[in-house]
Amino acid sequence: MSLITNVMDHSLDDGYAEAAARKKSQGEGGLPKTLRAKLGLAGGLVLAALVVTVGAAQARVAAPVVAKERQELIDRVDKETADADRLQGSVDKLRDDVSARQRAALRSSGGSAEADLVGMLSGATEVHGPGVKLVVNDAKEASSGGDGSNPRETAGFSDTGRVRDRDLQRVVNGLWQSGAEAVSINGQRLTALSAIRAAGDAILVDNRPLVPPYTVLAVGDGPRLSSDFQNGADGLYLHALEQNYGIRATISTQRDVRLPAAPSVIVRTAKPATGDGGNTENTEKTKKGTS
Repeated sequence: MSLITNVMDHSLDDGYAEAAARKKSQGEGGLPKTLRAKLGLAGGLVLAALVVTVGAAQARVAAPVVAKERQELIDRVDKETADADRLQGSVDKLRDDVSARQRAALRSSGGSAEADLVGMLSGATEVHGPGVKLVVNDAKEASSGGDGSNPRETAGFSDTGRVRDRDLQRVVNGLWQSGAEAVSINGQRLTALSAIRAAGDAILVDNRPLVPPYTVLAVGDGPRLSSDFQNGADGLYLHALEQNYGIRATISTQRDVRLPAAPSVIVRTAKPATGDGGNTENTEKTKKGTS
């Protein structure tokens, strides 16, 4: 306590106190004594006041100009945003029209049963029926970090407590392999051409960002689909994520699940190659070679 008391009683070092007292006794401290020093000090104060006044005046004059330029920039941004929204609306409208025409073409091709099957497999029509509901969510305390030694980690996306795009890929592929007839993620219908990718921390399905929890619906034989998936390699992979990283997943059979149609369907057809054409071509080549 004596040290604290000494510091409080002698806040100014004794050497500094002596120097201040010596200057005061010699008349060196305080305001300037000579007329020349006083005039210099007054001139400095006047110059400082002049600089402050001129700066304030310039700022006042420039303020309306800056405000006008800022407002013009805001108006330009608003206009460009409105134009982009209008163009996006046109794109969505045209995409819906194309999808409707594709569905109509699929319904009109062949018999009714064949058209329904093609529409379901291509994702062009809504489907409903028994199936399973699988909900996959991040760990409760997902944390970023890692040294890259874990096979699930990649540069820029090393949060081991979060669901990855590759995790959803394995889940979906496992459901297809287990007998699912149609699959959707968070209401986004998957087709044979759907892509599940990552963009930063977000998971994209057909370039549409999704947020957890990820609800995966699959149409099929519910009990068998659930059993085959959980006992398969991808179901065991999901179970390992639960055990090792705290990722949450629940699966349940459903009496009726409804899946929407895919927002955009790319129709592609393939025809089996006939053996006659190839044999004829080979025969012609053989004849040319032997002649």
